[in-house]
Amino acid sequence: MIRRFLGTAALVAVLAIPSLALAQGVPGGIERGARDGERAAGPVGAVVGGVVGGVVGGVAGVLGVDQRPRFRSYVVEQRRPSYQYREDVRVGVVLPEDGVTYYDVPPEYGVREHRYTVVNGRTVLVEPRTRRIVEIVE
Repeated sequence: MIRRFLGTAALVAVLAIPSLALAQGVPGGIERGARDGERAAGPVGAVVGGVVGGVVGGVAGVLGVDQRPRFRSYVVEQRRPSYQYREDVRVGVVLPEDGVTYYDVPPEYGVREHRYTVVNGRTVLVEPRTRRIVEIVE
């Protein structure tokens, strides 16, 4: 039984990883990995694919690795003011409702669901509804 599970997990990982490279962030990776895993190996594949997808999506982030330097340069050129935040700037932090200005990410970066701002001199991507930081663009 364990060999069968491990074999299924390996198959799902091999089949799912190429398509997960396009997933955006952990939520997108989990969703796409589960879908591709289920298609490849049924319910067990969905579970394994979701885990693998979340890991791959977390490494890739919301912006693709190759887009980060270009986006960072774009933000520097825009000369957006930096919001001074007293706490650590990290993924998961919810920014205050007042005082922070959020900007649209240009369409060429393919990030329609998020906005960006500058906090303590660092560019961050934010989920606009919750104001939660989803990525720090270094």
